Amino acid sequence: MLILAYDIGTTGVKTCLFNVDQQIHMVGSASCGYELYIMPDGGAEQHADEWWQAMCASTRQLIVENGVDPSEIEGISFCSQMQGLVLVDREGEPVRHPMSYMDQRATREIDEGLHKGLKVAGMNARKLIKSLRTNGAVSGSVKDPMWKYLWVKNNEPDAFARVYKWLDVKEYLICRCTGEMIMTEDSVYSTMLCDTRGGRREWSEELCRMFGVDTNHLAKIIRTTDQAGTLRAKEAAELGLAEGTPVYGGGGDASLIGIGAGCVKVGDTHIYCGTSGWVCTITDQQKVDTGSMIAAIVGAQPGLYNYFAEMETAGKSLEWVKDHLALDEIGIYMEKKDITGNKEHVYTSLYDYMSEVVDSSEPGAGGVIFTPWLHGNRCPFEDANASGMFFNISLETGKTEMIRAVVEGVCYHLRWMLECEEKKVKGSETIRFCGGGALSPVTSQILADILNRPVEVPAQPQNVGSVGAALTAAVGAGAIGSIEEAARLIRPAAIYSPGSCGSDGRAAYERNYQVFKKLHSSNRKLFAQING
Repeated sequence: MLILAYDIGTTGVKTCLFNVDQQIHMVGSASCGYELYIMPDGGAEQHADEWWQAMCASTRQLIVENGVDPSEIEGISFCSQMQGLVLVDREGEPVRHPMSYMDQRATREIDEGLHKGLKVAGMNARKLIKSLRTNGAVSGSVKDPMWKYLWVKNNEPDAFARVYKWLDVKEYLICRCTGEMIMTEDSVYSTMLCDTRGGRREWSEELCRMFGVDTNHLAKIIRTTDQAGTLRAKEAAELGLAEGTPVYGGGGDASLIGIGAGCVKVGDTHIYCGTSGWVCTITDQQKVDTGSMIAAIVGAQPGLYNYFAEMETAGKSLEWVKDHLALDEIGIYMEKKDITGNKEHVYTSLYDYMSEVVDSSEPGAGGVIFTPWLHGNRCPFEDANASGMFFNISLETGKTEMIRAVVEGVCYHLRWMLECEEKKVKGSETIRFCGGGALSPVTSQILADILNRPVEVPAQPQNVGSVGAALTAAVGAGAIGSIEEAARLIRPAAIYSPGSCGSDGRAAYERNYQVFKKLHSSNRKLFAQING
């Protein structure tokens, strides 16, 4: 069957068409970018119409370039950024611009709602215990959607008065396609207002009352494999698709990227490096590490959870390299042009070039260390004031060492999160690596060397979210028996063994890593002094 999967990223949508049968094969793809609006007060917003226009443009391009008959497409699904806040009225129109998962304006809301009274781990003891018992985790980050919701309630009362439902990013787009206002189970969990006791996956009225959330604003819950509705006539015409095409729930990127990478069994671990980055291990128990900001979140598979540690700016750090080191001045990158013409693919061109530059520098980047905290940090420490820095620059340091230091810094942070995870959950010895970062063999090898573990990369690692979305729709349509069959359909295309850096390189990585882990604690007060 033909399935259309939309991968709704932070800076663009990638629209992929898959043929799912005994194998999963990508027929074609097209991409279109949109803006992320960063504000001086910590705000991070996007425009709903820009999402929709990007979907329409990329869909029409894919259909034309691949000569596809829209009537042959049997399902539409989504993989999307998570923990956004899209507040809509009764007609499904946003009452304000959607707030990104990166938005961190709700500092007063989280302080008043969680940081007052008798505390445990810096949080109100009663609310912490109630959240952990009900949800298995606590909404402990200023970037969590509940605090954004309360920020709108406190700061924009006119907009808040028009709210009918609270949706996440893909749920808004499903609503636009079908008119149905739903949330998939994983999106519900990401609000931290979910009751997961005894295997339940439903809204917790008790948590809503405790934190001041209006339960009338909460949407109907469906599974990732459920059909949400069918494509309406007007929206079908705009997309260039057939009216009545089934639209499935799909899932968030944290839920589906692991599935698309073939990680579907308890203990399977994958690392993702896109705009953001994370380490994720599948578990059959809910666990939480409040000190490291890691929790086992609800995923797409019944009875299983994703023990999840996130960093905000992984690939975004590499985009920063492209803009401010690779493209600047002379000697590194003489031609100032965007080879691919869109933001989602610029990483591919950057990695093709950067692989040569990074590989020409010795492991350890001449002692230079980069901290990839360009928009604060969430795990293993929560600090909105944390920032990126180059540590230990000398007269001998050049751009080549600095570019390599950025790649290594992202890998150091991923290793740090992996080690924090393994204090409570045993992961796989071999790591599946996916996302745009995995397109580079050099980066993949550096990750294997810094982790000191084998790293496997699936074919087209930048498309694994779309693969996961297509698989959930195929399960919902009955073409595949279960999500677990993803393991049969997906195999590694490349394997990187640790040790290529040699003993000297290994020693340099280990030395730098131990320093890297101390840089935040050594500079926390200074970050607060400058950025607080």
